[in-house]
Order: sequence, then C-alpha cells, then structure tokens
Amino acid sequence: MQTAQPSILTFYSFPLSGHAHRVALMLSLLDVPHRTVDVDLRGGEHKRPAFLALNPFGQVPVIDDGGVVVADSTAILVYLARRYGGQAWLPEDAAGAAAVQRWLSVASGPLAAGPAAARLVTLFGAPYDVDSTLARAHALLAVMDRELAGRDFLAGAAPSIADVACYAYVAHAPEGNVSLDSYAALRAWLRRIEGLPRFVPMACSPVGLLAA
Repeated sequence: MQTAQPSILTFYSFPLSGHAHRVALMLSLLDVPHRTVDVDLRGGEHKRPAFLALNPFGQVPVIDDGGVVVADSTAILVYLARRYGGQAWLPEDAAGAAAVQRWLSVASGPLAAGPAAARLVTLFGAPYDVDSTLARAHALLAVMDRELAGRDFLAGAAPSIADVACYAYVAHAPEGNVSLDSYAALRAWLRRIEGLPRFVPMACSPVGLLAA
C-alpha cells in the first residue's frame, strides 16, 4: 500500500512583480518546498475564472498550501512566518508584532505609492504623475534611512517579514528613476538583506536609472 505524499505548496507568481518577489524571497529564506506557476498577466490570465477562483481581486501573488489558499503578499508573509518560521520572522510579543505591522502597512501604503509606483511608470507606462510619485518616494526613503541609521533591520535587531515586505521595491527603486545615492543607511540595510542565507534576487529591468 502506497503512502499518500504530502502536497507541495504552489506559488502563483509574476517574475517582474515586487509583490511576488516578497513571497519568493520568504519561501527561499524559510527553505519551503514549493512549485512556482507564472501567471500570464499580459495575456489576462489573472482575470479568468480559474485564477479568480483563487483570488477574486485578480492579483498575484497567491499561494495554495495543501488547500489553504492565501492571497495578498503581506498576508502571505504572515502565513508563511507563522506556518514555517515560528517567532523568528514574526514576533509574538505585542511590541514586536506591532513594530512589524507598522512596516507591513508602510509596504502597502507609502512604498506602493512611492518607489513601486515610480517603477510602474518606467516599466509598464502607468499613468501616474511623475513629480509627485518621485517626491513621495524620496520622502519615504529619507524616513527609512534615518530609522535604519540606528538599527540593522526595520523592526529591530533581527530580520523579520517587515524587511522582506519592503526589500524589493527599495532595491529596485532606481528602475523608477529614484536614486539611492543619498541613503547610506538604507543601502547598508539592502546589503544585509542580500547577505541572508538563501537570499534570492529579483531580476533587474533596464529602465529608469538602469537604462543603457
């Protein structure tokens, strides 16, 4: 009699998405076995019934962990940290959890409206006002740089899902014409993230300040 094999986590992704990279990075840092399914966003696959059954908002990333379906990148980070990481990536104490949640909110708010939006303009031609988007990006990065001047990681002395949530769009801010040259503490933080065991990068795109 054969023993049933445990199902492997399925990760629905898009290679150029910083939101999806959050999940890819977390899965790698936690060494979670999984298979990746790239969703054809350009072809509209994310708006078809099969994908909408997974996420009615029609967005990547999504994971299916043995029948537990979770959408939204920060929600997925919380799930993975609790399911596979214990307290190492998401503290259980009130102050630690609140410190992480603060940066998850930043990732979904100012980071999305600043560096991420600026990158959408250069990479996908998003119709955002360039000047205000760049201003929001630099305002956020200046705050992050000041805070990181006093500690190694966003929510404290150790890496957490807060760092994973914010990494990609900061690291790839130059693709949106957002220079990191003035933010020494921020650049040092990026190097610390990139030095973590099993770190995986997101592919760079030759746009913005990285254009040939």
